[in-house]
Amino acid sequence: MEPVILQTPQQLGEVIRRRRRELGLTQTQVAEVANTNLRFVSELERGKPTARLENVLRVLATLGIELKAEGR
Repeated sequence: MEPVILQTPQQLGEVIRRRRRELGLTQTQVAEVANTNLRFVSELERGKPTARLENVLRVLATLGIELKAEGR
């Protein structure tokens, strides 16, 4: 997966949805492995701006997405 600069919750949601589909997983499967629920994964993929960071990080880990922070 190419590095992506994320500037909005919607962009994060797009990355998560794309990766989930690449892996052939359903939202339900991701929710089960990430120990969250279907509603959370659905809202995250739609770019809900108030998603709980702890759950976001679990979903990213489930999908093998690495989060990096760099200063400018």
